[in-house]
Amino acid sequence: MRYLYTFLFYLALPFVFLRLWWKSRNQPEYRERLGERLGYYPFRLEKCIWVHAVSVGETLAAIPLIKGLKARYPHVPLLVTTMTPTGAERVKSAFGDSVKHAYIPYDLPGAMQRFIATMHPVVCVIMETELWPNLLAACSRRKIPVCLVNARLSEKSAKGYGRIASLAREMLRRIDLIAAHGQADAERFVALGAYRERMITTGNIKFDIELPQDLQERSASLRAEMGGARFVWIAASTHEGEEEIILAAHELIRAQNPSALLILVPRHPARFDAIAHLAAQMFMTARRSRQEKCTPDTAVYLGDTMGELLLMYGASDVAFVAGSLIPRGGHNMLEPGALGKPILTGPHLFNFAEISELFVAANALNKVTDAQSLAEGLMNLMRHPQEREQMGARALQVISRNRGALSKQIELVSSAISSQLIR
Repeated sequence: MRYLYTFLFYLALPFVFLRLWWKSRNQPEYRERLGERLGYYPFRLEKCIWVHAVSVGETLAAIPLIKGLKARYPHVPLLVTTMTPTGAERVKSAFGDSVKHAYIPYDLPGAMQRFIATMHPVVCVIMETELWPNLLAACSRRKIPVCLVNARLSEKSAKGYGRIASLAREMLRRIDLIAAHGQADAERFVALGAYRERMITTGNIKFDIELPQDLQERSASLRAEMGGARFVWIAASTHEGEEEIILAAHELIRAQNPSALLILVPRHPARFDAIAHLAAQMFMTARRSRQEKCTPDTAVYLGDTMGELLLMYGASDVAFVAGSLIPRGGHNMLEPGALGKPILTGPHLFNFAEISELFVAANALNKVTDAQSLAEGLMNLMRHPQEREQMGARALQVISRNRGALSKQIELVSSAISSQLIR
């Protein structure tokens, strides 16, 4: 099955590079470092700890883990691979030059062999559920331990892997350790063929979120610029098909409270200009990237910068976490939770099913389905500040009760690293 997969990947490779070129029209970074996509790099490492985090979400989750490993092994180079430029930017902004970044090559045997021969990893730490057949085969051939950490497997993903059952089983049995979010995730991995004795349930390291020490001060400053007395809500990580719903809801809110302000943060930078144009057709809009002032007449503040989402959550009264009004699966509601913000989402939360259930059970998250229900949920919290405060406090309690996975996973990965370093 892996050979068929590889054959098909070779056939698709011209179209893969064509897709890179297409993306580079809006994000020129996709045209850079193309050699790395095939396993050619401008630097070499003799030994390294390798952490693979596909894109922004996985990279953010990996940051505390990387910091813990850096503290334990200060003399061992740490390499982080991603697929996307936004993931690369997160690595750079978090660690500067103290951590090496590379794009993971496409999952072809030759490219993976060149990568491993260049970087000489002593361990491969994969975030969440990024399973690549040739990557795992290359690590197995070189006897490099593979740790799948913060591992999650939704019912939808499990069904997808079930369609390629023999390949899924081959991949999972090449993994030396799987640290799963919860028991349900663990059982789905085992059902697909993972060895139960290599499975451990640790919880989700995303609950161990670290907030910058100066975040509260910077958020208060931003809020003061926006107008401290007005109602401010944020729609974070929005996707195509959601902004129209969100802006329609804001129109309903403004009919009741003309001073209400929406902080609108699209998920992908390539869409910033289009969303700015869309918002400006309905409301007076200010763009953060252009340092435009948020005046009392401003109705929409476009968060069109990178790395400032926590800051904007902190400046808001209520957080709507997007990617959930459409079948995208939702985004991380732990960040507003850690800031003690009441949370609203859409109904599509399959990427955060277990996490969202914890928030719903604690009455810290409300689900909405359309512009009307979103506006009603927001107006209820707008009119009842005490309920808003209590709901945010319950969200913070969910975070506090579920911390601890990070230290467990650092210990597990450290065991694999230490055994390799003393060989």
